[in-house]
Amino acid sequence: MLRLLIFLFSLGVRAIRAMCRSRDNLVIENLALRQQVAALKKDRPQPPRDDADRAFWVALRTAWPRWASHLVMVQADTVAKWHRERFRFHWARLSQQQGRPGRPRVDIDIRRLIKQTALDGWGAPRIHGELMKLGFVISEATVSRYLPRGPVKPDQVRRWLAFLHNHRDAIAAMDFFTVPTASLRLLYGFLVIDHDRRHILHFNATYNPTAAWVIQQLREAFPYDTAPKSLMLDHDAILSPGVVRFIKAMGTTPRRISYRSPWQNPVAERWIGSCRRELLEHVVVLGHLLRLVHSYIRYYQEDRCHLGLDKDAPDGRPITPPPSSTARVVALPRVGGLQRRYAWCNAA
Repeated sequence: MLRLLIFLFSLGVRAIRAMCRSRDNLVIENLALRQQVAALKKDRPQPPRDDADRAFWVALRTAWPRWASHLVMVQADTVAKWHRERFRFHWARLSQQQGRPGRPRVDIDIRRLIKQTALDGWGAPRIHGELMKLGFVISEATVSRYLPRGPVKPDQVRRWLAFLHNHRDAIAAMDFFTVPTASLRLLYGFLVIDHDRRHILHFNATYNPTAAWVIQQLREAFPYDTAPKSLMLDHDAILSPGVVRFIKAMGTTPRRISYRSPWQNPVAERWIGSCRRELLEHVVVLGHLLRLVHSYIRYYQEDRCHLGLDKDAPDGRPITPPPSSTARVVALPRVGGLQRRYAWCNAA
């Protein structure tokens, strides 16, 4: 911490000195510094960097829009990674201060007992009850996690896929996910997605989600008589009985997934995972999350090919043959350049 304070103080002194110089001197000094940095990078492509260097680049990204065009020693993805590490360190330190470093590991004897009782054909509820009678303190979700997984029968997979195909046009899902900001606060993203064509029906974000706020988002997602037959949701405390009553009032049947079982809401969770990998892991969010995510949603629905849609986009993307023999394929930037769509273009 002392080194960081000294670094920030010296940086401020240099900034004050720079503001008092003439423009010609600044240009010449900038040129000389750039030449020195280029020479150092040629000699040592990966110079060592400490916490003060990382803090400087994270702060510079926040305050200077053109920061990425002047990077020499680091890459843009590296700065975003430093911010994520800073956020993880912040919350790890808070957890240590509260005396709860994490969930305790399940004892090996309990894990062996779970696998042993599973050989008798018992499921997680029955094994959980047996362990409770033996005096073990463990949740049913933890028992499910340590059950051995058997091979899946191909015929069972085909039947399940046929079931989903026949019912997906009447199912929608909603879910929350968190996004850390540059100020180490948590933004809560809320999405509603339909299972048929993977359309994002609604997206919004807030720092303080409440049941009343969720009800308003559902009104905007399903105006008039567009509510689906079934709506999948989890057991989040925000989704109170008032939210469930509103869903039923729309003529929709709420379908709760099991506790701590996000895999039972796969379409929504898959979209959240794609959004994290393709957008959120490469940016530092200030207060512009809605603009970023809406840009990604346009790319996701108009351009991105999906395996579950026979490699088509949710809005439908037509096959475009080359318009002429001299046409060439060009990359069209999407999501601020993080993603691309390829299309034919006539040669000039």
